[in-house]
Amino acid sequence: MKNPYIFKSAVLLGIFAVFGFGVLQAQSKKEKKATEEKEIRASITTQNYVFKAQTLLPMNGSTRHLNGDYDLSVSENKIVSFLPYMGRIYTAPIDPANGPLRFTSTDFTYAIQTKKKGGWDISIKPKDVRAVREFNLHVSDNGYATLQVSGNDRQPVTFYGYIVENS
Repeated sequence: MKNPYIFKSAVLLGIFAVFGFGVLQAQSKKEKKATEEKEIRASITTQNYVFKAQTLLPMNGSTRHLNGDYDLSVSENKIVSFLPYMGRIYTAPIDPANGPLRFTSTDFTYAIQTKKKGGWDISIKPKDVRAVREFNLHVSDNGYATLQVSGNDRQPVTFYGYIVENS
């Protein structure tokens, strides 16, 4: 003869196990998100990160998905830009083999502003590169970022991507 109390207790135990596992999993996701935010914050404040570009949006034209490893590497003493450019250039380049957004700068200003709802606005102005006037980087808490590049002799361009720690 079957005991109905054993069956009911087994069902209740199974339900509690499923919901308990869900709560533990939600807590681990929150902990993981918190550690990722701390790592991003530390990378940005110490100027040791890389912006990985995934999408390019020229001023005139449609969005282009990037298939290469295009990035902007930021450290305390230098910026290395390896980004593509699509748009109108008003002055002919001296060396057309080098792209306008492929350079290394060692003389620049770096300013961070914290947003009210989380994230950062970063302004980088290279002083020793003629083609770029300013990089404006808008970073969210979870690491997604938008990079707007203003040039001296070309149309601005926008990149969408994410931030990783510079190794």
